[in-house]
Amino acid sequence: MKIKQVILTKSYTGFYFDDQKAIKKDAKKDGFMYIGEAMTDGFKEVRVPGEAISVQLILTSGEIGVGDCAAVQYSGAGGRDPLFLADDFIPFIEKNIVPHLIGEDVSYFRPLAEKYDRMKIEGQRIHTAIRYGITQALLSATAQYTKRTMAEVIRDEYHPTLKKLHRIPIFAQSGDDRYTNVDKMILKEVDSMPHALINNVKEKLGYHGEILKDYVIWMRDRVLAKRIDPDYLPVFHIDVYGTLGIAFDNNIEKIVDYLIDLANTAKPFFLRIEGPIDTGDREGTMVALREITKKIDEVGTPLEIVADEWCNTVEDIKYFADQKAGHMLQIKTPDLGGINNIAEAILYCKEKKIGAYCGGTCNETNLSAEATTSVAIACEADLCLAKPAMDVDSGYMIVNNMMERVIALSNARK
Repeated sequence: MKIKQVILTKSYTGFYFDDQKAIKKDAKKDGFMYIGEAMTDGFKEVRVPGEAISVQLILTSGEIGVGDCAAVQYSGAGGRDPLFLADDFIPFIEKNIVPHLIGEDVSYFRPLAEKYDRMKIEGQRIHTAIRYGITQALLSATAQYTKRTMAEVIRDEYHPTLKKLHRIPIFAQSGDDRYTNVDKMILKEVDSMPHALINNVKEKLGYHGEILKDYVIWMRDRVLAKRIDPDYLPVFHIDVYGTLGIAFDNNIEKIVDYLIDLANTAKPFFLRIEGPIDTGDREGTMVALREITKKIDEVGTPLEIVADEWCNTVEDIKYFADQKAGHMLQIKTPDLGGINNIAEAILYCKEKKIGAYCGGTCNETNLSAEATTSVAIACEADLCLAKPAMDVDSGYMIVNNMMERVIALSNARK
């Protein structure tokens, strides 16, 4: 079955693009906006609306494969591709990619996904967001034509030993509303929470980590007081965006001591800390995370480190996994380009006995969330992000309901 037409439209994501460098340098919040000078290339303001490009692949049979080209909230940071704006890239796709898509046979996903993920234009790889959306649409088209779910297509082509799809834990993110949104997570008994967006030392972490510690105490007591099921024990997973490195001058001993104290404070809840340090480059960040991970393992504290910044591509993920630079790696789905790389990354982490967190960003769409959730299920990731947006409810609804529908349908067929 072949592609006969490609339709591109400008879309919006579930959140915004934020200039991480400006925020780390204490850009001030003004309502939902920021006051301050943009510091990352492409940004005119510190916060700008998130944009996507929707891709529709019309097949000769009349079926339609869909996907969304989208990029992460903190585009241009941590070695990522630059800010992705629809008006800039629709003409590029129409000129350079659409002519190749016309006439492609979508009977199988993997060879097509690898072709477009590896494609180069004038010697340069295509922007990760474009590879992300095109491969989503190809997966959707293959699923439509072969009368399978997207998860079943991925399972059959990448993980055929998996006989039965099953639910995996979901991680919800609070955004800046880290108190009200925790209550939402408690009510819905989210598996892992709250993310918390600790991206500023002065206002969210504290120069000695005291603000974050107080927050963990509040969250611990809140769950214990408000949970309905006494057996509900969510994992506390907090992303600190390298701010511990800033607060403690990249002193590994001080960071580890603080993390151990924080983990003990969180008990009876298990603690994961994402991105404790960011040295500004891949090698330095990897080495620091490897050392932190090793020291935590030596102590035996119920605590895990999650790698994020500078662990962006499938090659990065394999490198961090080989070096054991973290107990779990975030597979930040838009950063990998083609979603074929997500499948490969999850399976590689599992082979290396490293936790595989199929993540992404609040700045995605419902379509990209459904596609990547399908990959997470098919490859048995250890954790899946509720996305897009920061309100908890919409992202959790999209990912949870997609997961339940796909699993139920696949099992009913058996």
